[in-house]
Amino acid sequence: MVAGAVLVLDQVTKMIFLYVFDTMGAPLISVIPGFFDLAIVWNRGVSFGMLATDGALGQWLLGAFALAVTVGLVVWLWRATTRWVALALGLTIGGAIGNVIDRARYGAVFDFLDFHVGGWHWPAFNMADTAISLGVAGLVLATLLERPRTTKLDGS
Repeated sequence: MVAGAVLVLDQVTKMIFLYVFDTMGAPLISVIPGFFDLAIVWNRGVSFGMLATDGALGQWLLGAFALAVTVGLVVWLWRATTRWVALALGLTIGGAIGNVIDRARYGAVFDFLDFHVGGWHWPAFNMADTAISLGVAGLVLATLLERPRTTKLDGS
């Protein structure tokens, strides 16, 4: 359910902001000057634009890789033993699928949330990226907080 909610939220926000940008005819909308803008950014790479490629083959390979990782995450989800891990996996899966849909539809991922302060600028992102980041952080936290299992040397 979490993955589905993330996917819907991601795709709806992308449709809304693509419409807003198209209607206003501007590639940038300053919401809080000097801190937060809405911007049209087409990410042809993976996280933060790394491994960017303009070719269709590269986009399909990135999409296929993301789908393969998603399948692995779904298998992990079925085996999850805690709600915390299941929630984190749902966030990650929903975000990954949202970005794969963008790659299939547009040949790139549509990012629009753009934060900056002075000379510091965070790469633009979207709701899928936010969900993936929160999901991965949740998985790391769950791993760090997991109680270690103790076994005796004789295997009992």
